[in-house]
Amino acid sequence: MIATLPEGLLPFIETAGWGGAHVDPLPGDASFRRYFRLSRGEARAMLMHAPPPHEDPAPFLHAAQWLADNGLRAPRILAQQAEQGWVLLEDFGDDRVRDWLDARPQDETAIYEAALAPLIALGKLPAGPFPPYDLAVYRREVGLLTQWYAPAAGLTVDSPAYFAAWDDVLAPVLAHQGAGITVLRDYHAENIMLLGGSLVTQGLLDFQDALAGHPAYDLVSLLQDARRDVPVATEAAMLDRYLAETGAASGQARETFLADYAVLGAQRNAKIVGIFVRLWQRDGKPRYLSLIPRVWALLERDLRHPALAPVAAWFDTNIPADLRAAGGGSFGV
Repeated sequence: MIATLPEGLLPFIETAGWGGAHVDPLPGDASFRRYFRLSRGEARAMLMHAPPPHEDPAPFLHAAQWLADNGLRAPRILAQQAEQGWVLLEDFGDDRVRDWLDARPQDETAIYEAALAPLIALGKLPAGPFPPYDLAVYRREVGLLTQWYAPAAGLTVDSPAYFAAWDDVLAPVLAHQGAGITVLRDYHAENIMLLGGSLVTQGLLDFQDALAGHPAYDLVSLLQDARRDVPVATEAAMLDRYLAETGAASGQARETFLADYAVLGAQRNAKIVGIFVRLWQRDGKPRYLSLIPRVWALLERDLRHPALAPVAAWFDTNIPADLRAAGGGSFGV
């Protein structure tokens, strides 16, 4: 076990006051970050290693502090050596929403209602000190589909027309977004923890890429989850609840928000398809390919909204119907 630990781990935990703790490596995610659980008697802590040059823990520390300062439940920072990539965190335990719901689907409504609370709270705050989720970022993200998915699927596509279509549909979203709110950007069932055995006391993870963006984005991340099936009825009920809580339950405000939600859903899902192919081809992580059909189905559903007509027309012209019917196609892995 000790031989597999990254260099510098033991000196760091010694300096942090956790010398002699038992170190358990935890399964990794789609990044270069690694996590370890430290235990010493009844005490536990979580160790994150975000090794340079691939990772930089400074944005995580910055976002965690801002969230905590504004009443959001990020893990407390116990110690850090950011320049070496080490961060010692409060341990939120083992009750991840994804796993909990796999075993107890009857709790879905209560958990998702509680998960709306941080988003509603963020919507009432001015955007934090984060970069803007601007057109350049949106474009760069949707470009992952043409950059990675299209070649892997054996397609030659019209990239200039693709970006022109996205510019068209994103223009009103950006106008409605304005200065924006803090957007966590990866808010879903694998990044929400249930604390202390409670369904409604939830902790946040994986927020280091926070930007100032549109309130609908994190809702899409939560309700159009790439990693678990959220029933359409649950998605609709949570959208209704969110809109009621934020004063946009009816009329033009509702229609505008739902149009933006669909556009950002398509934007996010197109991005994720590209990311999952990139994880396979560049990073040697083919397991994410099995998630593409779910994401593709969500993308197709979003594309049916009239607000996405230019992008939908591009898909009709550039992505063959048989690939689309197959959930994006098979990559033979």
